[in-house]
Amino acid sequence: MAGRSCYRDVLPFTAMVTVEITNVGLNILFKSATSKGLSNYVFIVYSYAFATVLLLPLPFIFPSRTRLPPFKLSLLVKAFLLGLIGFVANLCAYKGIDYGSPTLASAMSNLSPAFTFILAVIFRMERLSVRSISTQAKVMGTLVSISGALVVVLYRGPTVLSNTSEKDWVKSGILLTVGYLLFSTWSILQVISTSLVIH
Repeated sequence: MAGRSCYRDVLPFTAMVTVEITNVGLNILFKSATSKGLSNYVFIVYSYAFATVLLLPLPFIFPSRTRLPPFKLSLLVKAFLLGLIGFVANLCAYKGIDYGSPTLASAMSNLSPAFTFILAVIFRMERLSVRSISTQAKVMGTLVSISGALVVVLYRGPTVLSNTSEKDWVKSGILLTVGYLLFSTWSILQVISTSLVIH
């Protein structure tokens, strides 16, 4: 019983922390590599190739019991669109880091849950109940995330070990915002596509 509780409560938290640490590490690695002359596009190709090598064996190691949907052209189009949105999101995010810094990217990544919540409401995947404490907390979290991102972009503060101009800093913030909006769209579309395939 204790093991099941630990699995249910601790594992998601551990996964979330691991993903955040990985993202910050990847942002720092990207900034370091591109400052030494590596192209943004080459870095994205390398990261996609590494992810493919890492994830491709998983279906063979952990086979799924669910039956795969029949192959149709619409499925191929959805996969292509998801890949395109993911690629453009990565491109915007990495270009934003190129103009700004990994620190700015980490601060702006707090927009992802806010955008995901807003899109979930728009696509009616999330219901708003004004009297619900859960809804109030989500709305407050969304407002705080967006306000924090605006403060980070518009008020840069004193320059510390950085040579980016004010114009580049704002450009970086805009690109990162677009990137994280696309990441949230990508996540929502994946859920919608999966639910349509399952039903």
